[in-house]
Amino acid sequence: MPILELTQKNFDTAIKENDILLVDFWAPWCGPCRSFAPIYEAAAERYAEIAFGKVNTEEEQALAGAFQIRSIPTLMIFREQIILFSQPGMLPPQALDEIIGKIKGLDMDAVREEIRQQEAQANSKP
Repeated sequence: MPILELTQKNFDTAIKENDILLVDFWAPWCGPCRSFAPIYEAAAERYAEIAFGKVNTEEEQALAGAFQIRSIPTLMIFREQIILFSQPGMLPPQALDEIIGKIKGLDMDAVREEIRQQEAQANSKP
């Protein structure tokens, strides 16, 4: 699957239409972003069942602001429309593979239950 160019117009749709979506927030002038790009592209080829997208923070400043991107590259991973991972900095191929494996192996019913419990706790505090 080709890497999606994500914009404010198609971002929500990409999250809704893909069970797992990895998002690379980057900029053309960013050296670490350019170094991470081939690692990210190779992972996209290895994991054809997963959607990979990129957000150019220079062109999509509002989108980067909405996700409070403070440094790039930042990798964010969504599964079933829930942000499960967000980390700035470049990842080596093995670390990216490890994170993808963990995301794929999660019990999403348990994740949703944990979120529900945390929200209930937060709402019960005076």
